[in-house]
Amino acid sequence: MIVLSKANTFFSASLSMNDATRCGDAMYSTVQYRKAKNVAFVGMHEIMQKAYNPPMAQFDRSRKQKEVQSLELTLDDDHDASSVLGGPPSRRASDSERQPQQLSSGAAMVSVFSKLNPLPGFPEYSGPHKVGTIDVEIAVSELESPSPAPDDSIPTVQYRIFYPCEESAKKKPIYWLPRPQREYVSAYMRFAGANSILAQLISFFPNLLNFVTIPARKNAALLNSSDSSSTRLPVMIFSHGLGGTRNTYSHLAGSVASHGVIVVCPEHRDGSAPVSIIRDVASGTPCSEKEQKPRKPRRVVNYVRYSHTPSPEVEEGRNSQLKIRLWELGLIHDSLLKIDKGDDITNLNTSSSPLSAFENRMEVQEPGKIIFAGHSFGAATMTQLVKFTYHSPQISEAPADFETLFTPSSRSSIVKQVTPQTPLILLDVWCLPLRSSTSRWLWEKPLPCYASGGAGGAALLTVESQAFYKWQVNLKSTKQLLSPDPTAESFDYAAKGIPEPNLYYAASSAHLSQSDFGLLFPFVTKKFLAALEPDRVMRLNVRAIMQLLRSNKVPVAATSAADMEMGGDEHKGVTNDDHLIFNRNNEVRSWRWISTDCNDPRDLNESGMTAELEKAQVAEAPVEDQLGQPAEPGDAVVQNEAEAV
Repeated sequence: MIVLSKANTFFSASLSMNDATRCGDAMYSTVQYRKAKNVAFVGMHEIMQKAYNPPMAQFDRSRKQKEVQSLELTLDDDHDASSVLGGPPSRRASDSERQPQQLSSGAAMVSVFSKLNPLPGFPEYSGPHKVGTIDVEIAVSELESPSPAPDDSIPTVQYRIFYPCEESAKKKPIYWLPRPQREYVSAYMRFAGANSILAQLISFFPNLLNFVTIPARKNAALLNSSDSSSTRLPVMIFSHGLGGTRNTYSHLAGSVASHGVIVVCPEHRDGSAPVSIIRDVASGTPCSEKEQKPRKPRRVVNYVRYSHTPSPEVEEGRNSQLKIRLWELGLIHDSLLKIDKGDDITNLNTSSSPLSAFENRMEVQEPGKIIFAGHSFGAATMTQLVKFTYHSPQISEAPADFETLFTPSSRSSIVKQVTPQTPLILLDVWCLPLRSSTSRWLWEKPLPCYASGGAGGAALLTVESQAFYKWQVNLKSTKQLLSPDPTAESFDYAAKGIPEPNLYYAASSAHLSQSDFGLLFPFVTKKFLAALEPDRVMRLNVRAIMQLLRSNKVPVAATSAADMEMGGDEHKGVTNDDHLIFNRNNEVRSWRWISTDCNDPRDLNESGMTAELEKAQVAEAPVEDQLGQPAEPGDAVVQNEAEAV
């Protein structure tokens, strides 16, 4: 039992350490990253030795050090360069990209992770409605694709739906780690850097994550129309980032659903999920989640690793992923239309309740009503979806080197759906995939909301973590993306009479804070990413989403007293106009407005300083950094903060 306990502890440690080293919250230098990851490799090896040879309890320290040195010489740079949920690279960064965070020693890490709660979990949703959920997988052959298939080897689309449900619905456990769980454990270990054999061995250990459940009710009855303000409920489609699945944003999706919105969370088969299991349609054997075992007909899509250093090869790889993602979203949109119409659609997951429960209940038929949202690479995906769809009639005007990732027919339903009134929600949008050389024509086109008669920036919400806010290169690109003129560094919204986009960040938050990882591993994100109050940060994000929907006349439930931090009954609705969350005077604690001006001196940089304050530190920069490279102005600041940690 002691061995298994340590295995569980180290699995959580290695998974969370990977989060820390790969996301935008901690851009470590290559050497620092390798040392941290090698500690994880050696530590896992020690666990395996104790598991299969108990008398060898004392692991030879000198041999351990030799293994670390050996691993440092053999690790491949491209293998290291990856980011969880679409965060920025772990390569050595320039001063405008660096994050001032460090990892402690392996022994300290194991000690830290051993203090985690025995079983990570989620808080209850704060909205007035209970939340139901079903898992959906539909054969592509039953759907109409608005664009040609980029990959004929993907026969299905898969997503999880979160929705407001009846109060009386029985609570059945929904496991956060999808089935088959051992496949996902092994995949996360490979994602963390373990080789296939070690990952497979670790996956055999009983694991705490296997028992984590989502606080939603499986197959619960959809909220009765008499209990909602409208017969049809608003619909949001949410796209995950790198390392995500249909479950990794369950709390954000469930929180939005608890306010009366149906949230659809796809699992992309583009190689961005740690692993994705595809049921074999050709066998004609629909099966339940529990039957998703190796003996059943299926296909496995493993994670595809790309470097984060821009290059033609990387651009080609990310564009290939975007082609699959956009094609899937077009199919998912068609599936929602068919389900709402009552068409006979087969859900290959037979453990889910009939899809007929959603007939005539989803607000998906009227143009401009569907809400598109995503996190990191998922936010980039939704950006490309609405821009390619809306600007598709003009693609013939694009230069010869422009690469079309999505070509919806002018008669397709999704072209009718995306309008200048379409709400778009971008959480920590990752701009690198949007700025490839072959996509520049589309990059320079404004978002649909800026078209004539559109809602302008009032239809846009972008929430940054503090980590992404301090990532200056990406922040500048984000501001340009949100502008009516993406080629300009500033835009006079007032002079043009156009509402500014809603752009904010949550102080002391990490890139993981908008996903489930921040809630599941609060001690880890606090210790290594300086992320505080994960539950509150999540609620701030939900408040902002709800207010954006209200301002765009989407019917949603009132913000609760708990979310408003007013005390009292946490389920008591107190306002249908949470104007404070969009206030620019920073009246909400740890919630900050961001100017859309690319040169705003108030913006923090990677060292956590404003531009003016950093100038005073330039003279203190060392001559060389830790890699022996010429020092940059922010190096002294980074070094001082690292020593303080």
